[in-house]
Amino acid sequence: MFQVVTGAAGFIGSCMVNKLNNKGQTNIIVVDDFSNPFKNRNLEHKAIAGKVHRNEFFDWMKDHHSQVEAVYHMGARTDTTEFNKDIFNELNLNYSKKVWEICTDASIPLVYASSAATYGLGEYGYRDDHEIVEKLKPLNPYGESKNDFDKWVLKQEKHPPFWAGVKFFNVYGPNEYHKARMASVVFHAFNQVRDTGMVKLFRSHKEGFEDGMQLRDFVYVKDVVNVLYFLMHTTPESGLYNLGTGNARAFLHLAESVFSAMDKPVNIQYIDTPLDIRDKYQYFTQADMDKLITKAWYSTPFYTLEDGVIEYVREFLVSNRNF
Repeated sequence: MFQVVTGAAGFIGSCMVNKLNNKGQTNIIVVDDFSNPFKNRNLEHKAIAGKVHRNEFFDWMKDHHSQVEAVYHMGARTDTTEFNKDIFNELNLNYSKKVWEICTDASIPLVYASSAATYGLGEYGYRDDHEIVEKLKPLNPYGESKNDFDKWVLKQEKHPPFWAGVKFFNVYGPNEYHKARMASVVFHAFNQVRDTGMVKLFRSHKEGFEDGMQLRDFVYVKDVVNVLYFLMHTTPESGLYNLGTGNARAFLHLAESVFSAMDKPVNIQYIDTPLDIRDKYQYFTQADMDKLITKAWYSTPFYTLEDGVIEYVREFLVSNRNF
């Protein structure tokens, strides 16, 4: 039986393939567009059963759905600076609807990537409560596309035998080399320290927050794929699940961890938050992890920010190594 991973050449998708390999699973079908040689590095040395272009995936599924055991749908356009809604409607919303429908018709369990971007400025908190999904106000078309799919899913009367929409918070870790400006703050901080000996952070423009003390829920990609595998193989109650650590940390602490991992003295320069994003800039995000931990009984400890950054920097970034 096949395990299918969409977006498999991407950041989280390729780490998911690695996780499956580490669990002894090699009968994996990887789905992506495979047009970026730099991105395809993420799949080198991984054991897979075949590659399917994303445009040919649904035809492939028609012929092979009886052989598919599980689908991890990680494929999406993730550029938060892209404002062409048609792109998101095609690649995030409508494509995901087709994945859902074919998994429903063929009774295939589905775990898909949602996003904490659905929460917007956090007006309704950061709870993975189905009751607030219709009220959420994402800040960009990317977040809107993810929330639009979540809303559509919750209205469906027919569904896969198990499904989970996983709201990723600020994920960092190996295999994000291709993401350019959309890569994690850890990745950019490492490059800044290596090239200039300093890190630039946004100055605070909000009363009650000191410079560098803007807070995010940073989660290591190894924890992310551990949770995705756990959900697929324990099949708790279907629904939306937050995936962060439940512990917001400051950008300053992240930067200090990068300096420490590189054995460099802390050298931080604060710059003004650009005016075009200043009014939408989030000063706090933190995943409410109650559903995953107390209802789905996920008990594996998460990496601390310090431990995750040290491992990422020393084992991957310094040697430009893939996971």
